[in-house]
Amino acid sequence: MTKKITKIMAQKRSGRYNVYLDDKYAFPISESVMIKFRVFKGMEVDEALAAEMVAADDISKAYTRALDYLSHQLRTEKEVHDKLRDEEIDEPVITATMQHLRELNLLSDEQYAAAYVRTAKRTSDKGPRVIRQKLRQKGVGEQLIDDALAGQFTADDRLENATDAAKKLAKRYHNQAFKTMQQKIRQGLMTKGFDSEIITAAIADLALEPDIDEQWDALVSQGEKLWRRNRKYAFSERCQRTKRNLYQKGFLMDDINRFIDEQVADD
Repeated sequence: MTKKITKIMAQKRSGRYNVYLDDKYAFPISESVMIKFRVFKGMEVDEALAAEMVAADDISKAYTRALDYLSHQLRTEKEVHDKLRDEEIDEPVITATMQHLRELNLLSDEQYAAAYVRTAKRTSDKGPRVIRQKLRQKGVGEQLIDDALAGQFTADDRLENATDAAKKLAKRYHNQAFKTMQQKIRQGLMTKGFDSEIITAAIADLALEPDIDEQWDALVSQGEKLWRRNRKYAFSERCQRTKRNLYQKGFLMDDINRFIDEQVADD
């Protein structure tokens, strides 16, 4: 059954219109759909054409929402898909919208991965493993992640970033036993996502050497706390516990014995 468009009324929202068939409200459409179907007053519309216009408008609305979501920053296909799904848009409409975005080069996981790695390399101290995990969570495929890391985060870049991170960690843990400081630097770099080869090279680049005075000050600071904590034990056990605790913290036994001797002399 064919009906005639008797009125096209603009909505308050810019670019949106209400279509009336035979003087009765029928459906809303966007300006882009009006242009696509060359909608005009007096146009004859059958049920199939009306359904086609409504479907096109659904895609147009989804496209507008996707563009708004993309306007703030780059997004992955998974992020856009999930956003449209959260808007309770039907899956076929989402599929058509995603395809339209791809055709216009507005949605590309390849571009997203490259940009993400490039930014992470420049602004963070995260290594490849953490970056890979973040991209996985955003739905980027393994091959695209591999390509982005290979193209944007070279071995030299990784070593430079790891060395910078190692310097910060060394500063943070400088009041620890030298052995413990080295362990914490290594653990910190592993947590940040660098591989063992890069970590070893970064630590080597620092050319760390124990500062005798700093190490003694650190031992005394921690040793005095332990000595007080262990005062409830008999004297010999107090000494043994304090020695064991300090050794576990990475201090040298000669320095530990010296500290204990000084505590014994003071007592």
